[in-house]
Amino acid sequence: MAKKIVVLGAGESGVGAAVLALKEGYEVFVSDMSAIKPEYREELDCRKIDYEEGQHTESRILAADEVIKSPGIPNDAPIILKVRDRNIPVISEIEFAGRYSSSKMICITGSNGKTTTTSLIYHIFKMAGLDVGLAGNIGNSLALQVAEEPHDYYVIELSSFQLDNMYDFKADIAVLMNITPDHLDRYGYDMQNYVDAKMRVIRNQTQDDAFVFWNDDPIIQRELKKYGITARLYPFAEAKAAGLAAYVEDGEVCFTGKDSFNMEQESLALNGRHNLYNSMAAGISAKIAGIHNDTIRKALQTFKGVEHRLERVARVRGVDYINDSKATNVNSCWYALQSMPVKCVLILGGKDKGNDYSEIAELVREKCCGLVYMGLHNEKLHSFFDGFGLPVADVQSMKDAVDAASAMAENGQIVLLSPCCASFDLFKSYEDRGDQFKVCVRAL
Repeated sequence: MAKKIVVLGAGESGVGAAVLALKEGYEVFVSDMSAIKPEYREELDCRKIDYEEGQHTESRILAADEVIKSPGIPNDAPIILKVRDRNIPVISEIEFAGRYSSSKMICITGSNGKTTTTSLIYHIFKMAGLDVGLAGNIGNSLALQVAEEPHDYYVIELSSFQLDNMYDFKADIAVLMNITPDHLDRYGYDMQNYVDAKMRVIRNQTQDDAFVFWNDDPIIQRELKKYGITARLYPFAEAKAAGLAAYVEDGEVCFTGKDSFNMEQESLALNGRHNLYNSMAAGISAKIAGIHNDTIRKALQTFKGVEHRLERVARVRGVDYINDSKATNVNSCWYALQSMPVKCVLILGGKDKGNDYSEIAELVREKCCGLVYMGLHNEKLHSFFDGFGLPVADVQSMKDAVDAASAMAENGQIVLLSPCCASFDLFKSYEDRGDQFKVCVRAL
């Protein structure tokens, strides 16, 4: 009799897992407490996969041999607790997909920079002519690609939520950009729980594998001492030091090791310190994969950037508007502010995840000429920033946010949407938030 797989959550991840499970001969049932989007319902219907929406039928879920949990479902959700009480294994879609693929996996995580780095590595691999898929938090479901469109390489962005439920999966190249406070509401407001999740990216690695990481991150350095890492280490940093796989010297990015090469920092397609780190991590990963230096150099010079990440929208009456909606934590906003060349009006706020705004306090004083608080509950923002003596405005829609920021900004300044927070109080997603920002800016 076929083993029973229950998939909880019918989004990109869950539907992909269900398609792969069906292909591999499992009895599949998909359950989602919310309404399933029409495009995903159509995928399930055309494959005759059994599903329900708007409820969880416990008797069917608790009869599973294994549960594949979508990353958006917390580990302490009532149905997950009941599943665990029955000792039913709970895994992620990535873990499941890894069982049925022998392709090379390049896995990128970190509190900030992972989407840009993932997209940049994918860009380099494509330019090199490799057969590569983009998966994880961006691109198509890894499980769906493994089932229906297999590739030789997969470049995968992994959130801490996905890493939580990965056990036997192994990254051939693991990339860890940084670790700063984020999603603490999902980790019992215990930073170490979040750190432990991020470090799972190196789980199961062997001496044949590679670990690429930012050498100057104090948390990563602390954690490295706890692990008996056998993978080859490829640290990168801005300042030259012994043992680095990449660093900057005299305005040039230097990639070391076998077949080393340099390129002018100014020639990088992406600007700012954070993007320097992203470019170094991507270049190192490409070198490990054996991609030629000329291809890496050209790809790092031609990359177009990621939507909603320091994305220039328009210049209106001498004011530049920049969409950094993907900045869903404080550290990401720090990088954005740090890269601002002139005074800016900062639009921030949303669903607070246990934020500590002290990290950006100095930059707000130095770089900002006004603050727009956007959210249903802005008390914490008022408490922290109102004493800075800057003009402030409270808004509860994107149109009002853009109008308020436009009124504050002067010719030659910047309006920066870099919210520090999740989007779910006023918007469907950070993409929805960024899209609304662009629509409102272009309507000015």
